[in-house]
Amino acid sequence: MNEKELYELWCEKAVDDPDLQTELKSIAGDDEAIKDRFYRDLEFGTGGLRGVIGAGAYRMNIYTIRRATQGLADYVKEAFPSNPSVAIAYDSRIKSDVFAKTAASVLAANGIKVHIYSELMPTPMLSYAVRALKCSAGIVITASHNPAKYNGYKVYGSDGCQLTLGAAEIVLKNINNVPMFGGAKYIDFEQGVKDGSINYIGKDVIDSYLDNVSKQGIHTDLVASSGLKVVYTPLNGTGNKPVRAILDKIGIKEVTVVPEQEYPNGNFTTCPFPNPEIKEALALGLKLCETVKPDLLLATDPDCDRVGIAVPSDNGYVLFSGNEVGAMLLEYICSERTKLGTMPADPVAVKTIVTTDIAQKIADNYGVKMINVLTGFKFIGEQIGFLEAKGEENRYIFGFEESYGYLAGSYVRDKDAVVASMLICEMAAFYRTQGISLLQARENMYKKYGVYKHSQQSFTCEGASGMERMKEIMSDLRTNTPKEIGGLTVTRFDDYMASTSTDTATGAKTMLTLPKSDVLTFVLTDGASVVIRPSGTEPKIKAYYTTTGTTQSEAEALEAKIADSFKAILGF
Repeated sequence: MNEKELYELWCEKAVDDPDLQTELKSIAGDDEAIKDRFYRDLEFGTGGLRGVIGAGAYRMNIYTIRRATQGLADYVKEAFPSNPSVAIAYDSRIKSDVFAKTAASVLAANGIKVHIYSELMPTPMLSYAVRALKCSAGIVITASHNPAKYNGYKVYGSDGCQLTLGAAEIVLKNINNVPMFGGAKYIDFEQGVKDGSINYIGKDVIDSYLDNVSKQGIHTDLVASSGLKVVYTPLNGTGNKPVRAILDKIGIKEVTVVPEQEYPNGNFTTCPFPNPEIKEALALGLKLCETVKPDLLLATDPDCDRVGIAVPSDNGYVLFSGNEVGAMLLEYICSERTKLGTMPADPVAVKTIVTTDIAQKIADNYGVKMINVLTGFKFIGEQIGFLEAKGEENRYIFGFEESYGYLAGSYVRDKDAVVASMLICEMAAFYRTQGISLLQARENMYKKYGVYKHSQQSFTCEGASGMERMKEIMSDLRTNTPKEIGGLTVTRFDDYMASTSTDTATGAKTMLTLPKSDVLTFVLTDGASVVIRPSGTEPKIKAYYTTTGTTQSEAEALEAKIADSFKAILGF
């Protein structure tokens, strides 16, 4: 069927949600708007689905949710024929609760037991529920830190980690065999609750999760008497209750919540981009800091798997990057566990290939094995699973990625802003008792290991033409590999799709051992590098820059030069 025929089919069949009919009628005769909604299906990858909320096959709505869930149900029934079950969580986004109940209704109709939270919960608490309730799979309805018009559908395996590539391929194949209308089995949600096929997850699971989080503390005994003051914003998302609960549990009593961003609001009216990576999202929190004058500003994204911070300086509050916070937490965990004698034998830490190289220096200093994985926290969770299979999960001490995701402990298999918030506050409280601010702690780390500057630049490529442009950019970089970037020579070119690493001076190639992925790395002189990849969840292509220097200003100047040069190479 062409786009117009699909549009007409949806006008006829998509009657269960009045909002969809209103939207369909509003685009009648608009060929471009129709094409954008129907030119392709939402792509189901290892992370599940993510897209704009609305009508059409290329939108998030109850029909695309039903179809995806039927495909998942078919996989679960085949892989887990005996008493299959699925846990479900959802965030504060528009229609998240509707999509969660839709998925539950399809699963229950397929004879699969459903465990669903009775209110919005963070993504890591879905991972925990899968493991705690011994479920076959899990679903969380979220679009993480994307703008309000987006929502998503993330799928987890029985280990509490995001679905593996092999399992995702089976689910995708199943989905393709399900007609959009009438192809999914479906029962009334309330009927499912009444007959027991859909159960609400109890308080015992929530309390158990918080207990596991608190066990990751190192110096929690010092927190209550430290006098630490915190301003916190959940950015209108799921972090409000669990983050405040864990901070109270470890003894932090002076927590001021940004009032405009305290309660759930899927429209995110105070921050169009609810992403703690960007300063604009923290604007209200920073303004409140001027009055409260806390030691720390914490901000978690809508599904509470990422956390950003700001700390006081001589010139107001300054933001720390995900690389800096991750490196500081690694240093803190390694240093203090070593002093206390609680470091496991042969400790392991994990980071992604685009995450700061200072982590390797810290790991080397403390005798920690650092494992590098592809971008995506599922690969960090996978490494914990490998250790668990050998009965060695206690060797894992910490994992992080540059995009503000951190995890200590093996109780979940995804990044967790609840445990990260706790450890950040504990670290700040511990240093405070020693008369050291987080700003001073960061400088101490740079003095010890050298200054590393990292930044990330995203280039938006919306719609069908944007997808093609991303493919062309990656293809051109492989065919016409730049010889220099920002005046620095490219000394090595790594292509993770081809699994090759090329010495540009000699042309000699070596094999890369990580799984194939659409990622390119340009290693430059002076310890610099550029990594580029298309986002797997957003219509963006992302570049990651690394520079080093003896001072912050030196590293920053080189980073700006490289970024401008690479932007020109990409044609933006």
